[in-house]
This record gives sequence, C-alpha cells and structure tokens, in this order.
Amino acid sequence: MKRYIPAALALALLCTGPAYAEETKPAPIAPISAEAAATLAGKPIAGKVLEVQSAGGYTYLLIRNEQGEIWIALPESKVEAGQEVAVSPGMLMKSFESKALQKTFDLIIFSSGLMDAAAMQQAVADAEAHAAHASGETKAPVSEAELEKLSGGSARAVVPADEIKVEKAEGDNAQTVAECFAKAEELNNKTVRVRGKVMKFSAMIMGKNWIHLQDGTGDAEKKTHDLVVTTSGKAVKGAVVTVEGTLLKDKDFGAGYRYAAIIEEAKVLD
Repeated sequence: MKRYIPAALALALLCTGPAYAEETKPAPIAPISAEAAATLAGKPIAGKVLEVQSAGGYTYLLIRNEQGEIWIALPESKVEAGQEVAVSPGMLMKSFESKALQKTFDLIIFSSGLMDAAAMQQAVADAEAHAAHASGETKAPVSEAELEKLSGGSARAVVPADEIKVEKAEGDNAQTVAECFAKAEELNNKTVRVRGKVMKFSAMIMGKNWIHLQDGTGDAEKKTHDLVVTTSGKAVKGAVVTVEGTLLKDKDFGAGYRYAAIIEEAKVLD
C-alpha cells in the first residue's frame, strides 16, 4: 500500500530544508592576508582540515583556524578532511605552481610535517624562549622595505645568536659564518666549507632539508651570525658539523625570505 505525504507537509519540508542547511553551514572566513600568513608560517599551525590533495610526494592540506584558511604542504602523510591537526612551522611561498597538481597556490606554507600535542607545546615554548632571548629582534611583522635594509639572513627565519665558539673548518675554501656574509660577492657561486653548530634543522621543506649554522662569528644586529644551508643530508640540532656546498648571494625565495648569503646543495661532512 502506497503512502502519500500530505501536500502541506511536503511544502513545509521544501521550504524549511534549505533554510536549515544554510543555518548549519559554517560562516565563511575571509582569505588570510600575505602578511598574516608570513607571521603564521613561523609558528606551529593548528586547525581543521577542509580539503586534502596528495601528489608528487607531498600532501596538501587546506586548513582553517581563527586566522583564516591557508594551504599547507608537507611530506606525504595520512590525513583526512575534518581532522584537527597541528603542523610544524614552515616557509611561506607566493604564487607557487604545483606541476603534479597542475595548480597554482596564491599562498602556501611548506611545513616539515605533522606535530603531536606534546611537540606543539614544546615548539611554542621554544619560540617564546627565543623571543625573550633575542632582545633586539623585531616582534612585529617585518615589511618588505625593512627587509631590503637587512644585510644578513632572512628576518623571518633567523635564529637568535647563541654564545658559542666553533673552530673554523680546514681547507683552502674554508670560511667562517661571518666571512660568508662579508665576502658574499667574492664567493658567489663558489664552493665553500663551513663548520658550525646546528641551531635548527627543518626536514623536507620544498624538497630540501634546512640547517641554521652558527660559529660565534658575525653580527646579531645585522643578522650575519646565522647561516642557512640547504642539503639532502641530515643533522641533529646542537651538533657541530662541517658542510660544503655552493654559496649564493642575495637568494630570494619570495614572501620576505631573502638571504644575503646561503649555502645550497651542501654535503654534511661530519
């Protein structure tokens, strides 16, 4: 026996159904600004995953939090839409084209990977400790005009100076951290060897591992105390290592990540 819905009830369902769906839909959030994204990139990022795409060895997550919505790229990971996640700090890129996805992201942060709650709390504590230690550091977002005035590494990524002293590496191409900055013009596109303490290690951001080296030389105010090295090798934070690679002058990755001197494609020798 067939059952029929009364016309009045059917009309009520048609009228109330869409309205109810509209009420339960999350309120839209304005796209995050480039300046806010650059600030966000320097800290652990937590939020709800709205969308997941994987390609080319990376997992791309569209994350929403109180700052807005931002795409995060990290080494391929198992994540599902609807999850609450936390990811490590990373590097902001503008107008990044993913050939694997055939898509261009206006803004995207490359992170080294997912974090658990304990690791995130420790990272936040470390960031606060660094901020307290770096008495001369700029706390407000750095403008592009201010970045141009800096003679050292990227103001968005530089690690505060530590009271250390590391002996210079051996070899004809050996340089101190300070010498890499002071002689960047002369050493541009040349192979250099530098020995220093690993102050920070970030794995697989834009397909590279990133090392911050300090040896006690350089000027913290001019940001020439902290030398960034990219490599496929690995290093442990706190270890003293020797690296050898190509020094590049005025390397600009965009979004305020400009380096007066950086060593690329380095080998970690010890």
